[in-house]
Amino acid sequence: MSAPPALQIREANAHLAAVHRRAAELEARLEAAERTVRAQAERLSRQDQQQRTALEELGRAKDREISALQEQLLVSEASVHSLQAALRQRDELIGQLRPRAELLQDICRQRPSLTTLLAALAQAEQLGPVPDNDPCHLLPGGPGPPLANSTGEEGREDYLEPAVFGTTV
Repeated sequence: MSAPPALQIREANAHLAAVHRRAAELEARLEAAERTVRAQAERLSRQDQQQRTALEELGRAKDREISALQEQLLVSEASVHSLQAALRQRDELIGQLRPRAELLQDICRQRPSLTTLLAALAQAEQLGPVPDNDPCHLLPGGPGPPLANSTGEEGREDYLEPAVFGTTV
């Protein structure tokens, strides 16, 4: 066996050097890629942790808001029940006062005739009482002198008192 020629050795050495450079270059690129992947993984891990923390805070805020809304709902329901009870009481009161209001309306409608009646009674009161046994004051064709009633007091002449008009206003 003979030794390879020098040209082949140089070519082989150049090829080995190129393969070695290429391997070093690929190792450098691989290391850079691994650093990039590690940096991205760390960044994704931090973002994931931040998003988990934000999501947990959002969950707690949602739970607080739900709790506050449930409490507000309870207060509102209590207020509704209270208002419904007050409404029932007012309806009952209206039912009790309605007949009285109708009576007062009737009285107000009859007021002009009551005013006329009171004026007539006042006028009659100003005339004074009619004398008792004076025959000249008896109306012709009208009622006669007062008769005794059948209560057993027919003998008393002063039993019937003279009529006196008055008002209770």
